[in-house]
Amino acid sequence: MIPFFIVLLAAYLIGAIPTGLLLTRLTGGGDIRKTGSGNIGATNVYRSSRKLGVLTLIGDALKGVIPLLAAILWLQYDQGRVGAVAVAAFIGHCFPVYIGFKGGKGVATALGIYLVLSPLAVLGAFLIFAGTVWKWRYISLGSLCAAATIPLLLWFTQKSLPLLLASLVISGIVIARHRANIQRLLTGNENTFKL
Repeated sequence: MIPFFIVLLAAYLIGAIPTGLLLTRLTGGGDIRKTGSGNIGATNVYRSSRKLGVLTLIGDALKGVIPLLAAILWLQYDQGRVGAVAVAAFIGHCFPVYIGFKGGKGVATALGIYLVLSPLAVLGAFLIFAGTVWKWRYISLGSLCAAATIPLLLWFTQKSLPLLLASLVISGIVIARHRANIQRLLTGNENTFKL
């Protein structure tokens, strides 16, 4: 059996892969950190290239899916350890060792994690996200609303205290990493989203 700390480290290192930065550099788009919001996540990449933005979203989500599926299907961990693996992958995305611990806001990686833990909770959070973005045209506001509600949705679908605790940690970090967006929303300076 693989020592658990090695699994956590592997989950962190997978989560730390800077998908958006790699994709923009590999396609000749330069350093995405020097354009738009300076974030390496899907929303900022999308503003430069729709195709790369979608690919970044998929890649960042896979950073949550792959470690979780390995923990559940291959290692057959209990829910406490699965929750710990989820948090490790998520922290890897937000604080990646490869680029000086300055990563994304975690929404897409959290999406991948929740797709494995509870697709039904993801559906509920997506409806909240989509409705918020449709009404007010702020991706950040939609992300914040989804992040705030998904622990409750996960609890209703899973009734698992370890997964609820992991979800609260993930949601808390997502909200904290949106603090600049929250300030811009409050002052009316946040960028709106256009298809």
